[in-house]
Amino acid sequence: MSYRKLFLATALVVVVSGAAHGSDGAYPSDPVSLATGLELAEIHCASCHAVAIDDTSAQNGAPAFRDLSKRYPLESLEEPLAEGIVTAHDNMPEFAFAPDDIDAFLGYLTSIQAR
Repeated sequence: MSYRKLFLATALVVVVSGAAHGSDGAYPSDPVSLATGLELAEIHCASCHAVAIDDTSAQNGAPAFRDLSKRYPLESLEEPLAEGIVTAHDNMPEFAFAPDDIDAFLGYLTSIQAR
């Protein structure tokens, strides 16, 4: 399961559902959760996508994670991450994250968004 492949698929997400985690709409931002989110990104996505605040995507055309909120609301990834993101892109397999991993991943993504 590749994190980079996850974000290639996010560009193709059509269904946007659900509110952000928690009643206040916030994702975890504690150091352990952010480190977990970064680790998931590095393991699953970094071979194609830029997953940090200042790196370059390894694959041409793979969006940098720090710019994803410019394309669509990050909370729109909750359901696809839970149920399995499917994309027409041949190099990205279907995969799904556990609920705690989704929160950590989206917390990390939220923390690195370019302003």
